[in-house]
Amino acid sequence: MTSELVINVQPQEVSIAITEDKLLMEFHKEEQNVSFSVGNIYLGRVKKIMPGLNACFVDVGSGKEAFLHYLDLGEQFYSVQKYLKQITSDRKRHFPISKASIQPDKSKEGNISDALETGQEILVQITKEPINTKGPRLTGELSFAGRFLILIPFEDKVSVSSKIKSPEERTRLKQLLQSIKPKNFGIIVRTVAEGKRVAELDNELRTLVAAWEAMVSKTQKATKPPTVVHEESNRTIALLRDLFNPSYENKYVNDENTYNDILSYVSLIAPERKDIVKLYKGELSIFDNFGITKQIKSTFGKIVSYKGGAYLVIEHTEALHVVDVNSGNRSRKSALTQEENALEVNLGAADELARQLRLRDMGGIIVVDFIDMDKSENRQALYERMVQNMEKDRAKHNILPLSKFGLMQITRQRVRPAIDIPVEEVCPTCFGKGKVRSSILFTDTLESKIDRLVNSVGIKKFKLYVHPYVAAYINKGLPSLLRKWQFKYGFGVRVIPDQNLAYLEYKFMDSNGKELDMKEEIEMK
Repeated sequence: MTSELVINVQPQEVSIAITEDKLLMEFHKEEQNVSFSVGNIYLGRVKKIMPGLNACFVDVGSGKEAFLHYLDLGEQFYSVQKYLKQITSDRKRHFPISKASIQPDKSKEGNISDALETGQEILVQITKEPINTKGPRLTGELSFAGRFLILIPFEDKVSVSSKIKSPEERTRLKQLLQSIKPKNFGIIVRTVAEGKRVAELDNELRTLVAAWEAMVSKTQKATKPPTVVHEESNRTIALLRDLFNPSYENKYVNDENTYNDILSYVSLIAPERKDIVKLYKGELSIFDNFGITKQIKSTFGKIVSYKGGAYLVIEHTEALHVVDVNSGNRSRKSALTQEENALEVNLGAADELARQLRLRDMGGIIVVDFIDMDKSENRQALYERMVQNMEKDRAKHNILPLSKFGLMQITRQRVRPAIDIPVEEVCPTCFGKGKVRSSILFTDTLESKIDRLVNSVGIKKFKLYVHPYVAAYINKGLPSLLRKWQFKYGFGVRVIPDQNLAYLEYKFMDSNGKELDMKEEIEMK
């Protein structure tokens, strides 16, 4: 199996697609101006103590106050708070963490009122993005994540990922990190550190310690909370850090600045693999070129079809996600009994569902209504298939066997809202009114826009993006309609198909890639 990562950078958002054997498996979409990100550290201020919840709400600069439970303060909470008081009492003096005094661990049994008070300044880190009406979820246990290591201030132990099975390798890594880690820092060794040399681990450790020191410096300079004092890597780099593995054949990106960032990062962590990072310069949209746009439109709807005519119905509610498995118009093979047919449909559903959970990043509780099966061995086979499929899922999850009602319950870690991509298109030519101009006049409308751009606005070189069917019509014949336009308005006119556009939708882009607003709603009245 080969994996590829395709990154589509647009002025308003960044979309990241991960494919396995050309099949879309994960999709991440983030607006460029998102103010919160998991991993960011803030100097916040306690706004409200909630003794009944044993929690508090913290102002971290959002309209929604962030939630912090007593159990999430972290065992080193009192050490962090004392250090915070030190560095903010004298903002010009350097306080090395190696000389900080370690306070007793916070008791697991306690009250939030004993640890915090309203108006108190506190260092917190975001663990969950705002979801629906809820604000961000916080922790007081600060950490700095790298590719191989996670650095935890005011700890003193080295922990090794349980996925590293070799006792010799676990001992080697533990002893190695104990010998190079600075005082008053704890370290978690990640799975990908297995077999790495001391130079690689030491280099990353220095980088993480530098991130801690930069955070301390920003905290000292912060005059008034709330203030962000440590920002997680941009979404692309953070995803690469968590996902990078030798199975990637290529990483394509359509933005030069992002390309340089990724190339620098890959050159740092795996210089022998830097050639897999490639800058895409094609005229087609990068997602169109790699067949991702079509997969997005076919897999993010309420109804998702899979092999043999069967389909899933996926509903999202406030409390949980509900999935119904249907055999649809699937023609049952004559050699199969009803039980065998149900098993085949359910196994296919398990394959597609595991993909959908990763693709949509669905979290919380997922309830799946499979087709009823009488035989216990078939129900067990379905459960084992689902467990096997979910092994590739990086999110923490738990799967229960089928209940007597044929329901499977799954819990999956929810860090950010589930991705919901609308696949239904709003008519771009009637703006929801229900009436459009005759489609036969559409090319006349486009020509009038071209004439206005060339002769009135004075823009001679531009690209016209249209639906692929319209592009095919414009390019057909000898001479084609495009060629006629070029003879009339100059050869700076270019027509590019774009699968993201609706049938009679269009957009003009100048030579710098900036969209030219040529749409007028009054035309459609």
